[in-house]
Amino acid sequence: MSALAAVLFDMDGTLVDTEVLWWRATEEVADGLGHRLADADAPEVVGRAVQDTAAHLVRVSGGGDPYEVAAALTDRFHRRVEAGAPMRPGAQRLLTALAAEGVPFALVSASPRVVVDSVVGGSLAHVPFAFTLSADDTTRTKPHPDPYRAAAGRLGLVPQACVAVEDSPDGAASAEAAGCGVLVVPSLLAVPRSPLRTFADSLEHVTVTGLRACLATVPS
Repeated sequence: MSALAAVLFDMDGTLVDTEVLWWRATEEVADGLGHRLADADAPEVVGRAVQDTAAHLVRVSGGGDPYEVAAALTDRFHRRVEAGAPMRPGAQRLLTALAAEGVPFALVSASPRVVVDSVVGGSLAHVPFAFTLSADDTTRTKPHPDPYRAAAGRLGLVPQACVAVEDSPDGAASAEAAGCGVLVVPSLLAVPRSPLRTFADSLEHVTVTGLRACLATVPS
């Protein structure tokens, strides 16, 4: 079995239950623009960067400034996160198991730095991440491969030695494009199947051995 050098965790919807908070924040901003958020908007909201969702809201509502909408989304989401974002089932057990085996892990998020710092200073304050990477730390964020390539580089590793744990289509696409092993634990949005992706219903069913097995799908 391949050696597992590191695990790179997505944050929203993967380690913490924030996707619903993001959806509600987006609903509020969309309402202000005269657009009622619906299931059809989900692919442009769930797992997307703030700027991408802002551009979508401006496009479908026919009004608003993308920068102002992005700022409003960040502010609404940040306020909800500050009120509390619980960890996903099984997350703590898996993180503890990785730490016990000496496998380093980092946080790789498409959320802005202010939101990442809020969650890491709150719900995840006790978690010994090697580092955290936000949407502000790379020129392009998910679904581009830049975040996962940058995270592997910070650890002095190639992406092929790392497993990324994701819950969204954009996140899975980012990790796969970077060359990581990919474990998908879907939350609000279905994630397309791929020969390069391993799926689990919940982190409660994921073990360190299972994470190592995800590297078997990585092209050599």
